[in-house]
Amino acid sequence: MKEETPFRRFVAEFAESPLAVLGLVIVVIVAVLALSAPFITPQNPYDLAQLDIMDGRLAPGSKSMDGLVFWLGTDDQGRDMLSGIIYGLRISLGVGVGSAIVAGVIGSVLGLAAAYFGGKVETAIMRLVDLQLSFPAILMALMILAVLGKGVLNVMLAIVLVEWARYARTARGAALVERRREYIEAAECLALPRWRLLAFHLLPNCMPPLIVIGTIQIARAITLEATLSFLGLGVPITEPSLGLLIANGYQYMLSGKYWISFYPGIALLVTIIAINLVGDQLRDVLNPRLKR
Repeated sequence: MKEETPFRRFVAEFAESPLAVLGLVIVVIVAVLALSAPFITPQNPYDLAQLDIMDGRLAPGSKSMDGLVFWLGTDDQGRDMLSGIIYGLRISLGVGVGSAIVAGVIGSVLGLAAAYFGGKVETAIMRLVDLQLSFPAILMALMILAVLGKGVLNVMLAIVLVEWARYARTARGAALVERRREYIEAAECLALPRWRLLAFHLLPNCMPPLIVIGTIQIARAITLEATLSFLGLGVPITEPSLGLLIANGYQYMLSGKYWISFYPGIALLVTIIAINLVGDQLRDVLNPRLKR
């Protein structure tokens, strides 16, 4: 009989939720599709040489003059919607994962510093966190992009600036619990450098809640990017995202050309729900006290 390792126990507890397993499978499929977009899509939807305006707004299942089947139809520029969605997933996932990682690093460092050093350092950091969280995220992101302009990197920067505070508050709360434990006091008695104590002793024991909030924040960042792109302040039209694809077809909804917005919207909805299912189960597994 094989010994039950922490990893095996984690996998077994995670697999207790069929919905979470389904969500994880969907997330993996979406990630593989996004990474493989240039190799599996029948068309590069933003290569002008491959587009024909005569193919604009074709219904799902229609064929082009060249015999290419548009299984999900085309938009007003003749772009294949299936290819557009797969390419759009690359931008949406890239922005979501990238901004979540950067915001997580910044917020975690500040949160750990606030909990460990206390005093004026903690007061200054937490007042900044309170100030940032007092403003709606979408409003702050709109203000930042109004100054910076469109672009994938600008969208990521805007999301990082409005989301780091959530990580900081979570990291501080977890670090306050660990701050007075024996292993921290032992490390201090050994006169370890503070950066090493924070990075190799305090941070690893604060990771479970940060992993949970990081997973959920990926879905939140994808939603925020889609909203900004839908409003016209996100990624430029040459770098498609799901939000931009939805915006492209919004004006045609009442005329019966539903597929231009409908299918990207379904892809966005399924992706966000799948990520949230994984995040919810991670929360239950990593913090059994919250298990329902």
